[in-house]
Amino acid sequence: MIVSWLTTNQCNLKCRHCYQDAGNKEAKELTTKEAEKMIGEIKKAGFQIMIFSGGEPLMRPDIFHLVSYAARVGLKPVFGTNGTLLTTHAVEALKKSQAAVMGISIDSLNEEKHNDFRGDPEAFRLTMDGIKNCKKAGLPFQIHTTVMDWNVREVSNIIDFSVASRAIANYLFFLIPVGRGKFLEETALEVMEYERLLETIMKKQREVPIDIKPTCAPQFIRVANELGVKTRFSKGCLAGLSYCVISPVGDVRPCAYMTESAGEVRKTPFDEIWRNSNLFLQLRTKYYGGKCHDCNYGDTCGGCRARAAYYHNGDYMAEDSYCAYRKSEIGKELNT
Repeated sequence: MIVSWLTTNQCNLKCRHCYQDAGNKEAKELTTKEAEKMIGEIKKAGFQIMIFSGGEPLMRPDIFHLVSYAARVGLKPVFGTNGTLLTTHAVEALKKSQAAVMGISIDSLNEEKHNDFRGDPEAFRLTMDGIKNCKKAGLPFQIHTTVMDWNVREVSNIIDFSVASRAIANYLFFLIPVGRGKFLEETALEVMEYERLLETIMKKQREVPIDIKPTCAPQFIRVANELGVKTRFSKGCLAGLSYCVISPVGDVRPCAYMTESAGEVRKTPFDEIWRNSNLFLQLRTKYYGGKCHDCNYGDTCGGCRARAAYYHNGDYMAEDSYCAYRKSEIGKELNT
């Protein structure tokens, strides 16, 4: 099980797609003591992996202490970072704190395009320096890429770059229109282009020695199955099942792209929220609506719950309309 803590709303970049609309620190972010208490409750709830994300987690002053604390209680600390602050000193401190893996964002191999998307003219250079520092220190890392219509033709090249850079994986994030990303909905892939891209990605998985994981694209499970591609991932949408997110102020949500709250760690221990929240309990019924209800892949794919909520007036149990699968019709659709 995996929990992602958005450690702070602070960020040194102004990424155009940011679901948190990050920038400035929020007034009531969890204190060090509150974070330690929460980390203990996360372990008590049975979680194994804790993602330190943001904002930019490396802007939180106590981040190395909290990573070390998570490792001491038996969690595997990993990161979601834009990579620009992975200096030699920071990487050494992360290793000393027992951070396990860095997730580093690269959205284009074209420096100008990456910088424009990330809102900083130095972002690409600093991120590449961060990757070099991780390699030099022996700190494992993976590449994170947000897929948009303007960089879709780069996906295969970014996967090859990940392999050449000695990354352990490439996670491809598909846009959910929330936060600043809400205004980028027009740049999201159309449904059939999305389907074809998933096919391309899963075929690419046959060729490369690292894991490729489309994130917020649970249909990749079906596509991999149809193509006979082996992947270590067996479940699409994990929201509320084996994954959740905690905001900088302690609000617990099923995933980063869902606004529905399961509880607040300042009011209720995290392990109790995870065990008893009506929101999580409903998601665990897997009683989905529409075409997800009787889909052959309902249990393994599950549809994107965040996308279902966005396109169905907050009904996170509705069908994921952003899906090309129509049972026996799929072959005809893909060949037209």
